[in-house]
Amino acid sequence: MVFELPKLPFETTALEPYMSAKTLEFHYGKHHQTYVNNLNNLIKDTDLAAENLENIVLKTAGKEDKTAIFNNAAQAWNHSFFWSCLTPNGGGALPEGKFKEAVLHSFANEEKFKDELKSAAVSQFGSGWAWVVADKDKIKILKTGNADTPIAHHLTPLLTIDVWEHAYYLDYQNRRPDYVQTLIDKLLNWHFAASNFSAL
Repeated sequence: MVFELPKLPFETTALEPYMSAKTLEFHYGKHHQTYVNNLNNLIKDTDLAAENLENIVLKTAGKEDKTAIFNNAAQAWNHSFFWSCLTPNGGGALPEGKFKEAVLHSFANEEKFKDELKSAAVSQFGSGWAWVVADKDKIKILKTGNADTPIAHHLTPLLTIDVWEHAYYLDYQNRRPDYVQTLIDKLLNWHFAASNFSAL
């Protein structure tokens, strides 16, 4: 199959002033598009050409001779997931329900949960991602470097924060903590995380 850049779930101006249309133009329109293009070129005429994106990630994870395919497939998957983790008028309190109950069971309180998510995002050395994942019925926070993704480790992603520099440098320069805090306060789509948890 030939992969295409998925449509954003919002207009490119919808996240302003917290994430600019210019950032989305580069991050989505150039970086994400490049991962998709590279993946299509790498899998053309191979036994992976008929696989879906998640299967490509799983079949190439940890295989040295498939590193380029894994990196581009995982980055394509991670970015497609990331766009759904953002929403205008996001952030704020967690929605009532099973997800919030699981968060409170795994963490002392909602504030501690958000503090640990911020800490994971800010402390990831170099490029990578901070994740809220489900490990069976337990909520965990972890970080991955570069293109690595929880699906390669058989964990279920619920929400992610992209901390590659291209995600924030035009708007926040080197102020990664400000970018992360703004996402947590204003843009994260907790309803998306809750629906992912409910689907388990």
